[in-house]
This record gives sequence, C-alpha cells and structure tokens, in this order.
Amino acid sequence: MNDFLLLKDRKFLIFGVANKKSVAYHITRNLLDCGAQCVLVVLNDTIRQKVSKIFPEIADAGEIYCCDVEKQAEIERLRDEIASRHSAGSFDGMVHSLAFADYSDGLKPFHETRAEQFLQAVNISCFSLTALANAFQDLLSRTASVITISISTTRMASESYGYMGPIKAALDSSLAFLAKSFSTFSQIRFNAVAPGLLKTSASAGIPGYVDSYLFAEQVIPRGRAVETEEAANVAVFLLSPRSSGINAQKIVVDAGMEINYFDKAIVKKFSE
Repeated sequence: MNDFLLLKDRKFLIFGVANKKSVAYHITRNLLDCGAQCVLVVLNDTIRQKVSKIFPEIADAGEIYCCDVEKQAEIERLRDEIASRHSAGSFDGMVHSLAFADYSDGLKPFHETRAEQFLQAVNISCFSLTALANAFQDLLSRTASVITISISTTRMASESYGYMGPIKAALDSSLAFLAKSFSTFSQIRFNAVAPGLLKTSASAGIPGYVDSYLFAEQVIPRGRAVETEEAANVAVFLLSPRSSGINAQKIVVDAGMEINYFDKAIVKKFSE
C-alpha cells in the first residue's frame, strides 16, 4: 500500500456518519482504506445499528458510540466513555461533520427566523465543534488535525439554505479562534472542507435544494456537480501529516462553480 498520506495505523474520531451518502461515511471509508483506525460517534442507537451494518469491523470492536452534542452532559459522558478505552493523546485527528436546522414549518424569509430555531442550529452545527474540541483535547495528540464540514460560500444569500448560511459563517470564523486558542499548548490544527452543493440525505431535507443542485450542475464548468467523495478526499488530506502547514483555513471544493456564474450559455437562457 502506498502510504503517501502517512495515515497507516493512525487513529481518528469521527462524528456524523449517518449513511453511505454522508460526507463522514466517505471520510471513514477512505481512512480505513489507508490503514487508519476509526472510532465513530452517531446521534442515537437507531443510527448506530444502521452504521454497524455499514462498518461491521468498527462495530465488532465496540467503537461506535452515541452522543447528542446538543447536551453538554452527553459530551462529557462520551468523553469519559472513550477515555476509558483510549489513552491520552491517542487520536491523530477528529472529524466534525454535524449540522441540523429545523425546517419543519417550511422555509421562511431570513428575517422571520425564530430564535429557538436559530440557537438550536448554532449549538448543533457550530458551537459543538468548540465543545467537542474542548472536551477531547487531552485525547488528541499534540499535532492532531481537526476538521469540520462547511459550505463553499456564506456570502451568497441562498433562499433555499435559509438561516444556516450565517451559522456556517460562524463555524468558519471559529476555526481561527480555536487554532489560536489551542496554539498555547499544542500544534493542533483546525480547518474546514467547504464543498459546493452535494447529493446527501441531509441536503434532501432542505426545501428547494434540488432545484439549486440542478442549477449548480449547469454552472460548474465541467457540467457535473461535486461528488461527496471529492469533498471527503480533501478532508482526508487535511487529516494527514502532509497538510501540516495548513491551519485555520477553509478549503473550497466546488469544481470551479464560483468562477462561472455568468457562463454565456446560462445567461442566454435567461435573456432570450
């Protein structure tokens, strides 16, 4: 096996595997293929049973845990549970692939966002990165890589994404502050993979997302949307020692979509 990324026998803690369409699934699969060890954390036992069928080797090792990151007590319980089986500094990286937004009452104009919806989404989708990094800091090696999953741009007011845009912007900003804060006692790095529109189960629940996805396929120069595995590949690179010079950065993976909004063929469709 060509171990250019130097991942063989390294250990990673991964939050957010839900099914085979999720970014975290592809990250886990790639890490295992590179000879790394993976410990998974999912929301509840129902998801754990499904993920156990996808990664039986991890399930057989008893390394799929449950945690509701919305609750600090759950995070502390999880940390203690994992610490009972893994020594200090044993994890070479951590993946935060968690996001949630309550669209149960439909998509509304941003200014009509309810406080409880926004704050819950901030807690799960953004602050949980800080909460988990803080809780697991002693279990991370002093040169560990921590990554999260963002979005390609938070400056475009996409109506189909609603209030999650500002929340992802907060997530992006937290990278710099976490990197600076952790630098006082370690060389732990914090980065984000920021893909364009992906075809995942989570995105399917966003009102209007499918139309935006189809539009993205036309705007992307290659005429094909970003694949989830392409985002995962960048994540695996960021988790590896080969990316040691990258810190507090957001790496956009949009296949060039941001350069092509005024493609003449697309403009022509709307000007005729």
